[in-house]
Amino acid sequence: MQRAKVMVGLSGGVDSAVAALLLKCQGWQVSALFMKNWEEDDAEGFCAAAEDLAMAKAVAEKLEIPLHSVNFASEYWDRVFDEFLREYAAGRTPNPDVLCNREIKFSAFLDHALDLGATYIATGHYARLRWQADQWQLYQAADPDKDQTYFLYQVGEAQLARTLFPLGDLSKPEVRGLAELSGLPNYQRKDSTGICFIGERRFNRFLRNYLPAQPGEIVDPEGRVLGEHQGLMFHTLGQRRGMGLGGQKDSEELPWFVVDKDLARNRLIVAQGHDHPLLLSPALNAGQIHWINGQPPEQLQCQARLRHRQPLQDAQVRFSQNGCRVDFAQPQRAATPGQSIVFYRNGQCLGGAIIESREPL
Repeated sequence: MQRAKVMVGLSGGVDSAVAALLLKCQGWQVSALFMKNWEEDDAEGFCAAAEDLAMAKAVAEKLEIPLHSVNFASEYWDRVFDEFLREYAAGRTPNPDVLCNREIKFSAFLDHALDLGATYIATGHYARLRWQADQWQLYQAADPDKDQTYFLYQVGEAQLARTLFPLGDLSKPEVRGLAELSGLPNYQRKDSTGICFIGERRFNRFLRNYLPAQPGEIVDPEGRVLGEHQGLMFHTLGQRRGMGLGGQKDSEELPWFVVDKDLARNRLIVAQGHDHPLLLSPALNAGQIHWINGQPPEQLQCQARLRHRQPLQDAQVRFSQNGCRVDFAQPQRAATPGQSIVFYRNGQCLGGAIIESREPL
């Protein structure tokens, strides 16, 4: 018996290619969709949409599946990039991949796929879905180093019910091995590490095209001026590089790290030492909560992560109408406003929130 129709988001990378391969081998009626989401002319060559499309076509031809293409540039700009710029202008550090998944891959793409007759969509994300307690629940991938549930916590259960994650039980070496064994043309293609759909361009130069740089002072915690920054938006908590601070008179020979931003005075505050006390927080406050299944409880003992690939941290969470407060068993380094904190229990990704503020050690 032939399975239902599924449309795979084919990016040109090896992960989505193997996702399509596996689904075809399992008997699904597989088609593919290539999404173009960025229209800007790119003289520096960082946006590789044409190259990605050519590779997607080569993969689809090898797998003998139809390939559709669509331009979501307008949706990406309105739903993702505008918010990305607003957050940077406000002095925060956003995570566009989280918003991109919610608004583009599991909204615009899903809607388009259904319009084209698909019953499900599939992506190359490393994550797993389980039907438990009469609901679709999101679980971490088998490979903890590749698990991407951190970026998926804002996807709703209704969207997950229409989604397949064929790579959830595989490791990256296994995926590349399957690609090579099957003769896929991109089995050796390196992973993309750039901003979602924008590419691996020089970030500071890119951001200057959209937001005015406002230089200001770099100071230590006592207010001593050490140098000049080119804009607070170019820096994030815990950052070590890119400040132009070498050896400072009357200072130890230790690296400098961003420990805070003084938005009112446009000052970047730095201190020496990877684990300086000003970088550590025993608790934080977060808002814009998204819970995958139902509503969050009033209190929750769980594990959490503040960034992709961070080991899970024991935490106590108290929810209110306006957000939540998270108390950690161990102080956390560089809890950054604008970034996501994602909650887990027994391998299940429960949901998450956007960090608003951190409490000092």
